[in-house]
Amino acid sequence: MSVEILTYAALGARLNISAAAARSLARRLHLPRSLSDDGKALVSVDLAEIRHTPHPPGGHRAGEAAQLRALVVTLQAEIVQLEARAAGNRWDFEHERARADRLMAELLQATAETTAAREATARLEGEVVALRAAVRTSSSDENHGHSARRVGHVAASLVEADRRASRG
Repeated sequence: MSVEILTYAALGARLNISAAAARSLARRLHLPRSLSDDGKALVSVDLAEIRHTPHPPGGHRAGEAAQLRALVVTLQAEIVQLEARAAGNRWDFEHERARADRLMAELLQATAETTAAREATARLEGEVVALRAAVRTSSSDENHGHSARRVGHVAASLVEADRRASRG
């Protein structure tokens, strides 16, 4: 059992690893450390007890890199699918927006026509009331015949206005 006092660089050279890897190994194995006169760290180590086999550099990361490349390819394919779906949804949105605008215009037109029909109906109803009052107050047969014709015209106007409003 021969204990040697080595710097991290010397330990790395003996184990065929880098100085940083030697430092990490010393910390992991809880090897006793001290400082030299020039300020470098020294490690007390029995090389016969250390069973260290160095790993090839970047070997572990090469597998990770392949996995990351595969993940990137998968994510890029998913992005393409999502962009296609977004384009389809955009087209649906634009189509429905145009349809809603057309329906709103039709609704406004129908509202205007309904309002006009209501105004015409109110006006004609006012004329009917006036004619009925005139018929009641008139006493001559000649005036009565004229009023009856006028009531018939008002009724025909009402029917015509109603038909226009229901068609519109």
